[in-house]
Amino acid sequence: MGGKAAWLWLPLLAAVLGLAACEQKPAARHAAPAQQIAAAVPGSEQNSLASAPVIVALGDSLTAGFGLLEKQSFPALLRERLRREGYPYRVVNAGVSGDTSAGGLARMDWLLQHPVVIFIVALGANDGLRGVKPQAIRANLEGIVARARAADARVLLVGMELPSNYGRAYRAEFSGLFPALAQRLELAFLPFLLEGVAARRDLNQADGIHPNAQGQAIVAENVWRVLEPMLER
Repeated sequence: MGGKAAWLWLPLLAAVLGLAACEQKPAARHAAPAQQIAAAVPGSEQNSLASAPVIVALGDSLTAGFGLLEKQSFPALLRERLRREGYPYRVVNAGVSGDTSAGGLARMDWLLQHPVVIFIVALGANDGLRGVKPQAIRANLEGIVARARAADARVLLVGMELPSNYGRAYRAEFSGLFPALAQRLELAFLPFLLEGVAARRDLNQADGIHPNAQGQAIVAENVWRVLEPMLER
């Protein structure tokens, strides 16, 4: 998942094993939306935030915080930032390790059982690692946006990149689909989730792919810069 010239060293096998095969336990994948939302807010804050609007971070292992404590994931860090800044929102971490754009689309109706006001959509990396046709990825992301908008929710689309060993033509088509989609659908857009983190050994876990706690903090800052203008006090 990070393009850039610095990803020349990343082995293809490690990328596939790192993101496509690290599935969560079934119980975590299929928790009811109500349970996810309740778990997303500390007990002491649940009463005051019971009617607060919901932000859902829809993604894969990078969103789930693979290899880390839940509180170290970027959605949890955003939750804390919102609290500190005085924004009355709840944040639900709907990241599932190994998930694809098709998987995210399949989960939309399920997630929309509760009133969501913003979706942070950080999907597509696993599709790219598996060589899924960009047209199919685009169609799935369009479906996610359509379902969100039908429920009066806004979308922050997150761009993804691929390692250089995927071939120049595929990488260009893949990375280009995100800004093109954001422009056409007039979406808030973050060009690259792992900006400032990809290929940094000190900011990633031993697999070289998943951010460590310090890396997730930078990812949270990346997302915050685009998310904050979407918020209301």
